[in-house]
Amino acid sequence: MSSIRRQLLLWLLSGLALAVVVAGVRIYTQTLDEANELFDYHLQQMAASLPNDSFSPLPPSSAAELGAEDGLVVQIWDRNGLELYFSRPASKLPQRAELGFSTVNTPRGSWRVFSALEQNNVVQVAQPMSVRQNIAVGMALRALGPLLALLPVLGILIWITIGRGLRPLDRIAAALGRRTPDSLEPLPEAGLPREIQPLVQALNELLGRLERALESQKAFVADAAHELRTPLTAVQLQIQLAERASTGTEREEAFSRLKRGQARAAHLVQQLLTLARQEPGITPPLHAPVDLAELARVVLSEYAAVAASRNIRLDIGEAAPAGVSGDFEALRVMLGNLVDNAIRYTPEGGTVSIALRLQEHKAVLEVADSGPGIPAEDRARVFDRFYRREATHAAGSGLGLAIVKNIADRHHASILLEDCVPGPGLRVSVVFSQA
Repeated sequence: MSSIRRQLLLWLLSGLALAVVVAGVRIYTQTLDEANELFDYHLQQMAASLPNDSFSPLPPSSAAELGAEDGLVVQIWDRNGLELYFSRPASKLPQRAELGFSTVNTPRGSWRVFSALEQNNVVQVAQPMSVRQNIAVGMALRALGPLLALLPVLGILIWITIGRGLRPLDRIAAALGRRTPDSLEPLPEAGLPREIQPLVQALNELLGRLERALESQKAFVADAAHELRTPLTAVQLQIQLAERASTGTEREEAFSRLKRGQARAAHLVQQLLTLARQEPGITPPLHAPVDLAELARVVLSEYAAVAASRNIRLDIGEAAPAGVSGDFEALRVMLGNLVDNAIRYTPEGGTVSIALRLQEHKAVLEVADSGPGIPAEDRARVFDRFYRREATHAAGSGLGLAIVKNIADRHHASILLEDCVPGPGLRVSVVFSQA
């Protein structure tokens, strides 16, 4: 498992070490430049201080003291090319050199050479470059020594500082570890560093969503149990009546009621399963192209027999070509519930129509019926689970519009309930945000 503290320590110390190396290289080059300037001046002064009059050749041993500490080599010739003096014949420097400064490569390394014409003599003073480089390296190491010694101390300080900076995360982890599944209250945000506050705020938002989801699930389970109790109790009573029936007519009536109760319970269970599948976050949203005209034709074919059994005319009115991005099956369930509700609440001989139109670059899917409609005061509650108006006599579970609302929300669509003009009837419009 990776550690933030170790990674920060590694990167910070690596950065510091790299900075020390760069500083050392910079100090070395700067010191070498300064040493070159200083020693070049020293070579000029040495050449100027040597004899410039004619003199007899001197033995090499007599010049051992000249520049011995700095590794200097001195050569002197007269105008005729006669060597008057050579302090170190073994150095094998060239006997003739160009006037001024030059750098000469020899088997013993590179040499810095200064040659000058001093009246009757040619003077050459040379020094190995290694002397200057050694001085530059020594000064760089002396400057970097304290910095290198400070790296372990800085590592300890960084380790302690990072630990103190990460301590709020440890407190948050400990607070979450003490939570129970029912403890969804927000985490305290007071006194937290600015960098950790977005994390805590995101956790608090997640805890809030979990709390609302749990409360919704608890309410859903309670309502489902309550709604299932009624049809199951009715089925049990019809079974008892069938068992006590003394005539064939009573038995047939009991079985007929038993079938209706069983159908109602099966429809309720199916609606509960559909609602559970369409809950946000249960299934990943799909973003496939959906042809709304084709969707309307599919749903129309599915409910044509149901509408015909009640002598209700089911047709497609205006059908502008439009498509949306979404889940075809989910949208089929949504439109199917709207059509099913319209058929249930439309009296025999009525009309249910599906229309599709474009409005300001938005696709609008409409289902209109010729039923009694929904009063304005009840329209805000008809999308609640298990809500059924007291005056209604149509069979149902009170979940159809709740399913419609969930699917519309998943597709970022809005739902409008309006009276049909001319009435009577209800028009349900599903407005998609973008066609």
